[in-house]
Amino acid sequence: MTCDPSHLYRDVAVAIDPNRGMNNGQPSGVATWLHLLELQRADRVLHIGCGLGYYTAVIADAVAPGEVIGIELDAALASQARANLGDVNHVTIVGANGVEYDSGPVDVILVNAGVTHPRALWLDNLRADGRMLLPLTNEQGKGLMLKVTRKPSGWTAQFVSGLIIFDCAGGRDSELCGRLAAGFADGSWRSVQSVRRDAHDPDRDCWLHAGDLCLSKQAITHRG
Repeated sequence: MTCDPSHLYRDVAVAIDPNRGMNNGQPSGVATWLHLLELQRADRVLHIGCGLGYYTAVIADAVAPGEVIGIELDAALASQARANLGDVNHVTIVGANGVEYDSGPVDVILVNAGVTHPRALWLDNLRADGRMLLPLTNEQGKGLMLKVTRKPSGWTAQFVSGLIIFDCAGGRDSELCGRLAAGFADGSWRSVQSVRRDAHDPDRDCWLHAGDLCLSKQAITHRG
């Protein structure tokens, strides 16, 4: 372990809390996610699980003069992130649970912790053409990053990369966790095309059915 800041220019994870095995993630991996989010100037962005604000700062630079809201449940990390980004006027750090926090309408959501399914609040808050990335993971924190985009007729969805990440407090369902693991193992995740939100019984197009929210193999343009 070292405190030499020159290592920040390398593609290495930076320790946040070594005692808990926490780090800020692999820069090249997060850079890929930010590219997939198609950040635009003046975007309003919600960053859930912002940690010390390392990538929140990168997002803020990309969307300036837009707005970035960083959410961090750990009070100590939120306090430090607030101090780190105190001179960036278009960033607000909130100490809260990102599963429950209502940001209002946003153009982009990056969920930086593992969940088992999209939250209705996140989907509702995405503006037209809004983009969201959220990691769907099993009990070992392994899984795939899902990209969701809001279109006039619904929400498209596609898995875009593998990952290992910490769990999101309150963002997991134990039953769905097992079904996720099975879907990852058999490769059927490749067939996911949309998030379906109408109440319906499970059918052959449902990849992950959770009542009135479903990751579906059906394209949104094909619905009646």
